[in-house]
This record gives sequence, C-alpha cells and structure tokens, in this order.
Amino acid sequence: MEVVWRRILMLILILVLICAWRMLNWLWFTPKRLERLLREQGLQGNPYTLFVGDNNEFVKMRKEAFSKPMNLFSHDIVPRVFSFFHHSINTHGKNCFIWFGSVPRVTLTDPELIKDVFNKPHEFGKIKINPQVRLVAPGLESHEGEKWSMHRKIINPAFNLEKLKNMLPLFIKCCDDLIRKWEEMLSFNGSSEIDVWPFLQNLASDVISRTAFGSSYEEGRRIFQLLIEQSELTMQLMLKVYIPGWRFVPTATHRRMKAIDREIKASLMDIINNREKALKAGEATKNDLLDILLESNHKEIQEHGNNKNVGMNIEDVIGECKLFYFAGQETTSSLLVWTMILLSMYPDWQTRAREEVLQVFSNRKPDFEGLNHLKIVTMILNEVLRLYPPVIGLARKVRKDVKLGNLSLPAGVQVSLPIVLVHHDCELWGDDAKEFKPERFAEGVLKATNGRASLIPFGGGPRICIGQNFSLLEAKIALSMILQRFSFELSPTYTHAPTTVLTLQPQHGAQLILRKVEI
Repeated sequence: MEVVWRRILMLILILVLICAWRMLNWLWFTPKRLERLLREQGLQGNPYTLFVGDNNEFVKMRKEAFSKPMNLFSHDIVPRVFSFFHHSINTHGKNCFIWFGSVPRVTLTDPELIKDVFNKPHEFGKIKINPQVRLVAPGLESHEGEKWSMHRKIINPAFNLEKLKNMLPLFIKCCDDLIRKWEEMLSFNGSSEIDVWPFLQNLASDVISRTAFGSSYEEGRRIFQLLIEQSELTMQLMLKVYIPGWRFVPTATHRRMKAIDREIKASLMDIINNREKALKAGEATKNDLLDILLESNHKEIQEHGNNKNVGMNIEDVIGECKLFYFAGQETTSSLLVWTMILLSMYPDWQTRAREEVLQVFSNRKPDFEGLNHLKIVTMILNEVLRLYPPVIGLARKVRKDVKLGNLSLPAGVQVSLPIVLVHHDCELWGDDAKEFKPERFAEGVLKATNGRASLIPFGGGPRICIGQNFSLLEAKIALSMILQRFSFELSPTYTHAPTTVLTLQPQHGAQLILRKVEI
C-alpha cells in the first residue's frame, strides 16, 4: 500500500513540475527568447514585464487620451485613438514592438510588408483571442484554413453585384424612413439640432435587418441593442490580459455576456428555423442574405453527397448571422457619421457633393447606374475612410519562422497592422496627410496610393472584408438621399472626440444642425 501511495505522490509531483515548467516557459523563457531574437534585428521596445507586458501602460494612456476632447478641426486622431502605438513609435522608432501580455507584437508600417501579410494567410494567421470576445463577431471573421474557405465560398453569392442591385429598394426604404423622422423633427423654421449618431446606427441596423433577414429594424431592434451591449463588454475584456481559463470564472461581466449570447442565439434560431421550413416547403424565397446563404449552403451539401464535414451546421449559420449584424451595422454607421461630421466642417465639399447628387438624380431616388457616376461623393468617402477608418488596426500571429522583408520573424510573435497609422503617414501621403483633402482621390485610389497598400480600411488580400461593396453602396445611397433633403453644420454643442468601441465612433455623439433643402 505504501508503494502505491509513493507512486501516486511521485506522479503528482511530476505533474506539478510539468505544469510549473510550462507556466515558466509561457510567462518567462519564451517571451525573453522572442525578445532577444527581435532585438538582435534592431527592433526596439520596452523590456518585458512579467505577465502584463505593456498592458497597464496601454490602458493608462488610453484612459488619459479619452479624458479630454480634440481641437475641433483637427484630424490628427492617432495620438488619441492609438495612443500607446503612437508613443511606442515616437520612443523606439518605426521598427518597434510592444507587449500584449507575454506576447511581443511587431508594428508594421511599410505598405509592402503589410501587403505580404495580407496575402499570406497561411503564414500569418488570425490571433487566438479570448473566446468570449468572439461572442460579438464569430463566423467568417474568426475561421481559418479549410473552414474559412468553405464558408467564404458559401457566403460569396450573397454579396455579388447582381444580388446587391436587387437590394437597392431595401436600402432606399430604410433611408426614406430616416429622412421622414428627421423631417418630423425640424422646427417651424425648417432647422433643428439633432444628434445624428444614434439615428445612423439605427439606419445601418435597419438596413442589415431588412437585407439579411427580411425584417424591419423594429423587429430586429432587440438583437441590435444586445450587440451594442456585447460590444462594450467585449472592449472591456480586450483591454485586459488574457488568462487561459479565466472565462470560466462566473464574474458579473462573464455571466452577462453569456446571457446576451443565449438571447441573440434564440432570436436568430427562430428566424433561421422558420426560413429553413419555408425553403423545404418550397415557398418563395425572400432573396435576402439569409435565404441566399441557406440556398448556397444546401447546394454545397448536396454537391458533396450530404457529407457531414461539408457545409454549415446551425451553429455556423447563427455565427454568420451575428457577423452580418455586427459588421454590417458597425462599419457603415461609423463611415456615415464621420462623413456627415466632416462635410459639416467643410461646407464647400458638402455643396459640391450635393450639386453632383442633384445633377445625377435631381429629386429622384438613387439608382445603381447613377451611383457609379458619383465621382465627388466617392472621393469624399475614400478620404473619410482614410482619416477615420472604422477599424483602426488589425493583428496577425506568425505561425512558423518566416522571412518578411529584412525581418526574420520567429513563430510565436505577432504583427500589428496599424491601419490608422498608415493612413496618416506623411511619408506615404505627403505633408497634408492629416488634412481633409478629397481631391487626392480625383484620379482614383490606385493613383492616390501609387499602387501601394496604404489605403486599407477593409483589410486586404484573400481575407478582405466580404461586405466592402455592401457597406459602400449603403453609404452612397444614404449620403445621396440626405444631401437631397438636408444641409447640415456642426452644432456649438458638438465635441470632437473620436473613440474606439471595436469601431471608431464619436464619443459624445454627433450634434449637427439640419436644415431642409428646397429642390
């Protein structure tokens, strides 16, 4: 019996030693080895701090930056929304790295290197994040390898040009509803101060509700509200060091996030099950994103003889629906609100855009062909995406030792693709990089960027945002219809304070004075 206990104790001791070694390797030996390899190549950064890395300084700088507004007409948003990255580059130079917990992340600002990262998804993979963070935007965005390829193939038909053309009436209906609300809010003299930000969020949510699920914003309102709350909770988690297994601790935040996820899943499950039944019964499809997705999925499964490993299961479809909602709402509303704010700051450009819209459409509803002739509007949207990109940065992990330009990156490090830094880089865009000058896109994006990956608001490479055309089409329609009916200027109560809640948003709203335009 004594021998048995000795063996058990020995086994426990071995397990404890293995766990201790793995912990030490994770928290100290691996980070220090990676730090040495990076410094040997001339990369600079703060010395590694056990476990937390640069997180404490990151959170402190972010909090300080968001505590005060910017100058009203300044577009130099990097020190505010990307404060620690900005500080790191000023301190250590462009060839630098920062610490996310125990992992070093190399900052890349060279468009050619960024392009290489985008074009090599097998070498630069998605970063494994806190599983609870994925609750807000799962689906295509979080998949890799064969699963990503299969999902992309199934979803692609929903975003082809012909399908988007068919959705034009839904875009217009949603914009009509918004304009009617604003017209009702105008005072007897035809003007009113309105915080347009929540209205534009509602518009984008209404559009994605109708085009994805055939329901109106009112029906999808609960999902929308829950996703906003989930986004805010997600941002709180992203600012903390990720501890494996911590998500299982039933903190108030964790419990709330799980409850939100259950409620969203239940709502989407009802929508999907009803649609599946309708498809099987041979009922006419609504030709929205969900119908197209389900039809494409069924086709994929049938082509492969109902192989269980092919196609999407119900959880996959729910994940893609959540991504439709999140990405479709967040990015477009961000683009629209900054466009209206900037056109309020620069009335000459607002006038030029309105004249172009009226020349192309007069007082008619926008049509697809006319939208393609909106050169000035397109220039403005590109410049807004450059100065105020909805997503300010991306990151990738190095799967295996890889050569990137003059760098030899070891497996285990990460690379940061700081979109907003690249968009504001004077070496790439000239001394006026921080100024609003849509004319830089007068001859198109290719000419403005000299063919470099220096305008990347939707990412790049094979994994470029699948909803890019959807978002730009919605923005053009909404902006055209707003310009037809209203002129707008900044209210004295507006505070210029860009902030990041997953996407770039106005921290204190977007108070504008709207006036009716008589055509």
